[in-house]
Amino acid sequence: MKLPEKKQRWVLHEDTLRSPQARAVTRRVLAYTDGLMCVENTFEKGAVGALHHHPHTQITYVSGAFEFTVDGVTRTVHKGDTILKEDGVEHGCVCTEASIPLDIFTPMREDFVK
Repeated sequence: MKLPEKKQRWVLHEDTLRSPQARAVTRRVLAYTDGLMCVENTFEKGAVGALHHHPHTQITYVSGAFEFTVDGVTRTVHKGDTILKEDGVEHGCVCTEASIPLDIFTPMREDFVK
């Protein structure tokens, strides 16, 4: 298992590296280019994504359920919902139902592949 290469055309899930993050959260970097990155996260119920911000625009496609806070506003989101987090906006979450959300970043997150 390893991180995919930049511009790797085929990224097979079974070959990707599962990287532990916060308690009860893991990350898999999927396909990416300089300008775009897809990342799969696995959250167990109760896991917390601490409030943070970064210089990337991020869209999250939700599976499961979360209490998401974005720019000081907290909402409950469920399977099929998406959240836009523009660059520099503080955001975080609490997982209320086990979930495997997908995050799309622009530009790609260099810090995720170092």
